[in-house]
Amino acid sequence: MSTDNRTGVSRRALFAGAAAAVVAAVAGATAATRPAAAVAEEPGAADTGRGGRSPNILLILLDDLGRGELGSYGQQVIRTPVLDGLAAQGARFTQAYAAPSCAPTRASLLTGLHTGHATVKSNGDAGKGLRADDVTVAEVLRAAGYTTGHIGKWGLGPDNGDNPSHPNRQGFDHFFGHINQTHAHDYWPTYLWRNGEKVHYPENETADVTYTTDLFTQEALEFLDRNGDDPFFLYLAYTTPHAPNEIPSDAPYSDEDWPQGERNHAAQVTHVDAEIGRVLDRLGELGLADDTLVVVASDNGPHSAGAKFEHVGSTLPHDPEFFDSNGSFRGIKFTVYEGGIRIPLIVRLPRTLRDTGGIAAGSVVNDPVAVWDFLPTFAEVAGAPAPQALDGVSFVPALTGRRQPEHDYLYWEHDRKDQAVRFGNWKGVRPKNRPVELYHLNQDPGESTDVAARHPALVRKVERLFADAVAEG
Repeated sequence: MSTDNRTGVSRRALFAGAAAAVVAAVAGATAATRPAAAVAEEPGAADTGRGGRSPNILLILLDDLGRGELGSYGQQVIRTPVLDGLAAQGARFTQAYAAPSCAPTRASLLTGLHTGHATVKSNGDAGKGLRADDVTVAEVLRAAGYTTGHIGKWGLGPDNGDNPSHPNRQGFDHFFGHINQTHAHDYWPTYLWRNGEKVHYPENETADVTYTTDLFTQEALEFLDRNGDDPFFLYLAYTTPHAPNEIPSDAPYSDEDWPQGERNHAAQVTHVDAEIGRVLDRLGELGLADDTLVVVASDNGPHSAGAKFEHVGSTLPHDPEFFDSNGSFRGIKFTVYEGGIRIPLIVRLPRTLRDTGGIAAGSVVNDPVAVWDFLPTFAEVAGAPAPQALDGVSFVPALTGRRQPEHDYLYWEHDRKDQAVRFGNWKGVRPKNRPVELYHLNQDPGESTDVAARHPALVRKVERLFADAVAEG
């Protein structure tokens, strides 16, 4: 069993003691209902909703959606009315971060560890996936009495229904979608997984008929219908708008004088925006909107891909500059510059947080946060103990008008060669086999002026943090 090098014991063992209190609290109750008194006794427990019920948590992760592709973040051409409306109802984060590529973000999101400490540090690790002793947010919430579901792209582990990294082995009661990352590149698959069994789509063997984005939405609606009576955690991970740039119809952009790849890409973004609207509407129809924390994010910056996806029949290119998908930032997916790691993050508060100092609708949050903050944030919302030795910090304070604790540092790496670290407004970047670059993000968010030569002490600090982040992992 692996250990956390900072403590010398396994993270699962560290979590087990804290989780025991929650397990005891829910023993003898229904699978996802906790007495209000039991919640109140837990350290840091969130104020519960009606009847002592903890808020539901809906996490929607989009794939390669650029920060600049949403109207609420400045997009002028691509239409995203649902997510723009969600930002108006809730809060929009301006300094939210993911890892620079798909698999590391998913591992960090699930485990609360940055890419220096998480099991999956690059897309090259995706085939191995999580370890049996990794502790995930789904396990934390399930121990607190939540029904847990994952729908869409898992992207961590081999493509079979029985491996240690399978969602059902990592805390999820229900799973539907792609297990393997490469398989998730196919929008018209001949099969998906429901828990440990394949669901076949023979119509896709000879034609593009059944589209995964729509399948994921339908599965999410059915999950909500089944589980709305008790607290749930639903992690809905769409593959849209990841390459290849494929979509049943390029409407509403069919008449635009754009390259076909760009019409398709814009249509992907608008289509998934509408699908998210269907999910949010169902929450309202079921009377669950006020009882649900809704979080929408992307797994990294925008992609620039097309021809390399010929294995699934696509050669349509997409240029992230066409729609200014990374906004004012340098870099795209697979880089540790801001354009590769700074993401859109939109949060709509449940009543429990709105009634305990929740920030006003339409707020803008400027505190730096990262996807590895999701685990402690969701644990605090649920009134659940989180594992020790996390890199993540709960951002519930930022949502409830309190001072947001700062990270000691934020750390990224890509393919074990490019590194970046942020502390305060300073950011150090070390591309492979090159000296450390230094940027002041408040003064230079586009990372255009390397000031490393002027601040040798800060460069030494960057190098120490790089070494520490890797050594502790």
